[in-house]
Amino acid sequence: MRLENMLMIGSSGSNVGKTELACALLRRFGGKQRVVAVKVTAIEAKDGSCPRGGQGCGVCSSMDAEYRITEETDRHSRKDTGRLLAAGAGKVYWLRVVRTHLCQGLTALLETVGRDTVLICESNSLRQVVEPGLFLIVERTDRKAWKPSAQQVRQHADRIVLSDGSRFDLDLGRIELTGARWLLTEDATAIVLAGGHSLRMGTDKSMLPVDGQPMIKHICRQLRGTFPRVLISANDTEKFSFLGLDVIPDKIPDQGPLMAIASALDASHSELNLIVGCDIPRIRLPVVRRMLAETEGADVVIPVTKDGKEQPLLAVYRRNIRRAMNEVLESGGRRISHIYNSCRVRFMELDDQSWFANLNTMADYERFRSGSDA
Repeated sequence: MRLENMLMIGSSGSNVGKTELACALLRRFGGKQRVVAVKVTAIEAKDGSCPRGGQGCGVCSSMDAEYRITEETDRHSRKDTGRLLAAGAGKVYWLRVVRTHLCQGLTALLETVGRDTVLICESNSLRQVVEPGLFLIVERTDRKAWKPSAQQVRQHADRIVLSDGSRFDLDLGRIELTGARWLLTEDATAIVLAGGHSLRMGTDKSMLPVDGQPMIKHICRQLRGTFPRVLISANDTEKFSFLGLDVIPDKIPDQGPLMAIASALDASHSELNLIVGCDIPRIRLPVVRRMLAETEGADVVIPVTKDGKEQPLLAVYRRNIRRAMNEVLESGGRRISHIYNSCRVRFMELDDQSWFANLNTMADYERFRSGSDA
């Protein structure tokens, strides 16, 4: 389940500053629009161990159902839920749920608060059944051990936030709430390549419908907000004018993706640039953020699938490699791999590639449609 209106905060362990971060965000956004806060406690069984106090603490072991939702009404309480209410939450709920019934508990929670309500949710375990708009994990700077529930979802984190218990290494100004969508802005530009001829597809793949809109619009929607600027690399500027984005033509047409990337980098104002092909309908932002982080000491970061296939059209390029690209182009080269010997390239394995789809043929597109109801 995808909930862009939910910001989820997990933690590497106890007392790391998770609730303090939630309170800081509520103080920032709670006065602008209604935000509901939720604290989730997942237990192994109705009579089993609980993260709050271990075996037999009585708080959760007394539950007579698979889940229980309790509303906090005392803003003067010293409990975490009381702190959340005092910080500016419109309402605060505590969801206690048996781990094997997380979906059931989440469904009941959404029925209680309203599916479209803006949420800040404290949980690790709930990330296993929902993909929030933004997922942060708080880690103490003086503790390196991670509890199992955090280890299980670490790869999904948009950002690991380091904390000393009260301060954080994340500029909270980068977190935005646009409408009911949580975003974490990046100091980078996104460039969508849409200048190919779609020969194997047999039709313009950028315009194939995904979620009721052209695929290129679907891709741009996922990128907007996270990236302050999104560019379209294409030679037909009128064709993509409906996107309301700058369209960058190739300096010399029909020279392939290397020319397209070099031309777009010339138009970019950012040192770091995410390149995305218009045939990659799903963008997993935590993976993109990991790629951006991997640029430390590298000019290009290219993901590699488990079968060893490099994905240079879903990669991060520094703007400073334009010279290497132009030298290859001037010598008659067209392949992106021709620049590898002239710059620092880092290959990054895609640990989870269940989301990744590259639609080159109509058969690829039909498989994607059947799996995602595009």
